[in-house]
Amino acid sequence: MKLKLTKIIPASVTRKIGRQLLRTKKHSPSILFVGGVAGSVTGTILACRATLKLSSTLDEIQNDIHTVRELRDGDPDKTNYPTEEWRRDTAYVYTKGALKLVRLYAPATVVYVVSIGFLTGSHVQLHHRNSALMAAYATVQQAYDNYRDRVRDQLGAERELELYHAVTTETGKNELGEKVEIKRADPNKWSAYAKFFDEGSRFWNKEPEFNRIFVQCQQNYANNLLRETGHLFLNEVYDMLGIERTKAGQVVGWVMGGEGDNYIDFGIFDVENASFVNGHELSILLDFNVDGVIYDKI
Repeated sequence: MKLKLTKIIPASVTRKIGRQLLRTKKHSPSILFVGGVAGSVTGTILACRATLKLSSTLDEIQNDIHTVRELRDGDPDKTNYPTEEWRRDTAYVYTKGALKLVRLYAPATVVYVVSIGFLTGSHVQLHHRNSALMAAYATVQQAYDNYRDRVRDQLGAERELELYHAVTTETGKNELGEKVEIKRADPNKWSAYAKFFDEGSRFWNKEPEFNRIFVQCQQNYANNLLRETGHLFLNEVYDMLGIERTKAGQVVGWVMGGEGDNYIDFGIFDVENASFVNGHELSILLDFNVDGVIYDKI
């Protein structure tokens, strides 16, 4: 009769072991990297210690070689020390000397090899994880873009953009006191890449016209770069605007000739930014039409 594992080891213990193994696997790239660096330092120390003994080891090898040569020179007729025996002894001396050198540096060499293995393993694991993250990110982005395309086909591009920016319509009055409909967008429901161009940027100015012209010029410059290099990352655009970089900005951006718009749009002339464009506001909330993850598209 077979005993179940749960009857031998409590479930709480197996859960703790499993959680610890998962935690170790999670941090394995860092563990391997630290091990590789520590091994490299240890290998260097061992190599230095071996080098201190190298002189005496070479002297021993040289003495053995001299002994064989003296025996050869002391028997010019080669009667007591035949050539075949001399060649065999010479090979033995050189082989013995080589083995001494190998044993001397063997510990340092082994530690170096293991360290290189650790560093390589850390790099491979991080590479695989980054590839998996980018693939997952690209899949989610593609699914989201397909969803927006279906909504756009059903409701039209303008209505889809209003839903995307959570635009609501309110009744207000214009400068003449007439009732008009005012469209407002909820900034909390914009994309994860939307950023304010405001006093937090070193390029921001207290003159509304300067800010509008600057943002437009940066958009034009970004499009020129896109056409010139074929790709552009979102963080590069953030740099142009004096906006702090983000982790997402390291992998998303635009690619020419891909499935995206093939141009960069900051959303300056969206309806919700009318006050900024008309010079009534100093700041603007920019939302960028990124193509998604572009590492696999470049």
